[in-house]
Amino acid sequence: MRSEPLSLTARGEGGEGPRRRTSPVLAAMALAAVLALTAGGCGSGDPDANAQASTSTTPGGDGKITIPDDIRDRLKEHGIDVDKWRNGAWKDWDRDDWLREAQDYVNPIIEGLWDPERMREAEDPDRGVQESDLSGDQGVTDPEPAPVDAKAVSPTYHDNVPGAGKVFFDSPDGTMVCSATVVADPARPGRSDLVWTAGHCVHAGRSGGWYRNIAFVPSYNDQALKAEELAGATEDELAPYGVWWADWAGTSDQWIARGGPTGGDGAPYDFAVIHVTPEEGGTGKSLEETIGSAVPVNFAAPAAPRVGSITAAGYPAAAPFDGEALYQCQDRPGRLSINASDPTMYRIGCTMTGGSSGGGWVATGADGEPALVSNTSIGPVSAGWLAGPRLGEVAEGVYDSVSRKFAGQ
Repeated sequence: MRSEPLSLTARGEGGEGPRRRTSPVLAAMALAAVLALTAGGCGSGDPDANAQASTSTTPGGDGKITIPDDIRDRLKEHGIDVDKWRNGAWKDWDRDDWLREAQDYVNPIIEGLWDPERMREAEDPDRGVQESDLSGDQGVTDPEPAPVDAKAVSPTYHDNVPGAGKVFFDSPDGTMVCSATVVADPARPGRSDLVWTAGHCVHAGRSGGWYRNIAFVPSYNDQALKAEELAGATEDELAPYGVWWADWAGTSDQWIARGGPTGGDGAPYDFAVIHVTPEEGGTGKSLEETIGSAVPVNFAAPAAPRVGSITAAGYPAAAPFDGEALYQCQDRPGRLSINASDPTMYRIGCTMTGGSSGGGWVATGADGEPALVSNTSIGPVSAGWLAGPRLGEVAEGVYDSVSRKFAGQ
């Protein structure tokens, strides 16, 4: 797999979209579909000639997703025929037809698209920025942390970090990859289908729209197979708990309006929540029931100086890593301010590179229990540290809106 440096913010290019303004909480509720990561991966790959698509964005009785007529009609206004999607229409990234608005989201399941070869070939983008590109920082920023060497997680990953996994998606630049975490759903205790990742893993930001064919694989390469073993790996070995497709997602309006490919633009709001459904219908069990775990989310975690330690997990893909193994970094967070008017971010020392974007940051709360407090968003070309948004009212609005949409199911 080709590797590139970790880019300092989101990935994706495309046509300009309207800037939107709403109330502080509802501003976060730009809903659409998918999932991605900070220094995601990019490559190429075509769906299997025999891949089949289901058509829907609301769960059906067979576990697949179906596209309501009103969404079909809106898509047709953009010249998109959902019935042609499975035959390759999703690969048309014309700027005028690259869906940007929340109500235009569509992510029909294409069975067999994410086969072992295509998952292995997903790469991280060849973009990166120098730390000097953050020269506009204002507000409170602590000294740069000392690098912390990323530690390989011992297999099986499911036994040690059960909620971690990989997000795969398609962009105009090719097949890409991010990291993500299964999180608890307040509306469905013990039965969550929610996954947390970075906003730039689902949406290109101010210059584009929603990514396509977004799918989540929990405990990817659970047995930590080496490169020579991966060539012949089966889907059961790479995706032991199945492939789960995004049937809805939310990210912040701030990310959509301001997020950029380099320099940290929009990074304080670079988070996303996706709702998933199993590709093959499954057994009727939720994602949480299937893997046996989901991490709660803490939207009131204290500022960096009062957080004793944060553990970040992800699948780094840029050199010296290959994207096939799960790693973690643990460090006491400092503060990073991109813009004085935006929330100050957490920053930790960590040598993880591109591909780790979207991976969950977990800290022990006042109750003594671990909870997700952030996700990997940006880092320098040289690696050595990572920064993630401090979650608050806007992030909670995104989370609650996705949860409520599926509350009665």
